[in-house]
Amino acid sequence: MPIRARRTRFIWRSLVTAALAALMATLISPGAALGAPRPPRESEPVYSYEKAIRESVWVDTRLDGDGDGRTDRVAVDIVRPREPAQQGRKIPVIMDASPYYSCCGRGNESQKKTYDADGHVVQMPLFYDNYFVPRGYAFVGVDLAGTNRSDGCVDVGGRSDVQSAKAVVDWLNGRAEGYTSRTGTARATATGWTDGSTGMIGKSYDGTVANGVAATGVEGLKTIVPIGAISSWYDYYFAQGAPLYDGGPDGLSNAVESPEARARCGAVQKRLVEGAPRSGDWTPLWTERDHVPDAGKVRASVFAVHGMQDLNVRTKHFGQWWDALAENGVQRKLWLSQTGHVDPFDFRRTAWVDTLHRWFDHELLGYDNGIDREPMADIERAPDRWSTDRVWPPRATESVELRPGKGTAPGVGTLGTERGKGTERFTDDPQRSETDWAAAIDRSTPDKAGFTTRPLARDLRLSGSSKVTVTATPTTRTAHLSAVLVDLGPDTIRDYADDHEGITTLADRTCWGASTSGDSSCFKRTEAKKAAVDYTVFSRGWADLGTYADPRKGRLLTPGKPYTITLDLAASDHVVPKGHRLALIVAGTDQNLIEPPADTPTLALDLSRTSAQVPLVGGADAFRTTKSTAKSTPQSTTPRESRLDGVAPPRPFRHVPGGSTA
Repeated sequence: MPIRARRTRFIWRSLVTAALAALMATLISPGAALGAPRPPRESEPVYSYEKAIRESVWVDTRLDGDGDGRTDRVAVDIVRPREPAQQGRKIPVIMDASPYYSCCGRGNESQKKTYDADGHVVQMPLFYDNYFVPRGYAFVGVDLAGTNRSDGCVDVGGRSDVQSAKAVVDWLNGRAEGYTSRTGTARATATGWTDGSTGMIGKSYDGTVANGVAATGVEGLKTIVPIGAISSWYDYYFAQGAPLYDGGPDGLSNAVESPEARARCGAVQKRLVEGAPRSGDWTPLWTERDHVPDAGKVRASVFAVHGMQDLNVRTKHFGQWWDALAENGVQRKLWLSQTGHVDPFDFRRTAWVDTLHRWFDHELLGYDNGIDREPMADIERAPDRWSTDRVWPPRATESVELRPGKGTAPGVGTLGTERGKGTERFTDDPQRSETDWAAAIDRSTPDKAGFTTRPLARDLRLSGSSKVTVTATPTTRTAHLSAVLVDLGPDTIRDYADDHEGITTLADRTCWGASTSGDSSCFKRTEAKKAAVDYTVFSRGWADLGTYADPRKGRLLTPGKPYTITLDLAASDHVVPKGHRLALIVAGTDQNLIEPPADTPTLALDLSRTSAQVPLVGGADAFRTTKSTAKSTPQSTTPRESRLDGVAPPRPFRHVPGGSTA
């Protein structure tokens, strides 16, 4: 047979075979004939919230925190759709473990758990159960040990706090014991209705617990969503030896414990006092409560949210946690807002609910909805105006050294790349704050030394954490230092210094999910609270100069002797616009943000040995290209009499993570 004929016959047979195969596939697969259903990309509200199962379980933590001779049980309130279990389908869990469910309330409206006559939860705070239960998730609200209906004691970020929630993850995965009552022996199991896949979420203390549980590497925890959360409890109470508040973790424990726990937990309170000395020295208590070194154990993905002007849980917590997670290859997503300590439900509600929905669908249900391929970071640039980054900080970010220099008046200096000469002096004034310093940046005042660039020729973006190294000579045996970065120029920002930290709560409500007569899904609407300012303080750091040799242990100073110390400034992402100036201010006590030292020192800064390492997108070239090229407009350091306007001075914070808007 000729080659052409054989080839034609082969092609014909191939076509016939392919046609028959396609026909058979159609005959045996009705879905193919009608078009196979696409994999789901979004969970839908197909289950009844009104008929949802509401139950309570007490999970054994295997700890005896209150020393009563029996292991502590924590109360776990559950809301889950009834239908999946009836269909033989197991569902994932969204969990919020909190000490606030009875003492203080959750969310902008301070909601607390309520119960029916049988002890089953009626109102579960926040919108999570209303929204996600109809979409095929269970919601679990855990009372941390020592709070509400749980045994044990509150140990403020310690082993008991973390184990309270970890034990529940273990129970959901069949590795821990649960009971139908607080003291009974009847067992309760979860493996019949859940697949064990758990996502933890929470703001402030709650988010901190999520960080801690993730740092154990517990199996079954698939993702965490920490909002304004602590990563190291030492850094909540101290900044390199300088006290941030006038109290310690014992005060917080006392505030959130149930009355019964308060009566039986004196020994734990005593350990909190003794283990957290007001000296600011690092102790084993703080090692137990530092999650950053354990970032390598984290298996869960992390969707972090933080207010860049959060002066309660300050952004050092987010920054050091984020960097440690990145070093260990943890999957991450990020939102940074202009607010203070505020939940995203109250500063970007519609986008938040949608994004959180898609995040949980992807991480807990495995839906390929593309959220993992979207930009990593959302950054609020102005009230309700957001930008995105594929990675954060951007890959073009480099640490650049900026140097202070002397000006023509005391304390009114320059900021550039050349090494400075001489000294500047200031005297600690505990009645003055960062807003006072910034408002008088162009005037000589005895309480600060300020250094500014020329007006920028183009935008300059700082993205990440900065460090400021100073060499200072004190006149006393104790001294505290503050360093802040300031954007000098007019702007409209969220009024983070207001009592509600950048939002205004309105009277009308919006609804997110299903409701019952005892648990409404409708919450008061909010909008941005704005302020017109002449400057914006956007990054801060503090330290006790006595920690010059060891950041974990303070020493008394020798008056007249110079000491070199590096201050860690809080993470941020800020664009200093064209025409504005960037300022570095070094001073003593930052009123209401750190406590003053025992003495009232005057400090002399050696400008040749003082510098700031700042994360500039575009590196050193970015700073060089921002310099003004106008030869007729040299940098002015002439003192000005006018006072710049900014937000209100920092107000005293109650040292409870969550504050009034927990």
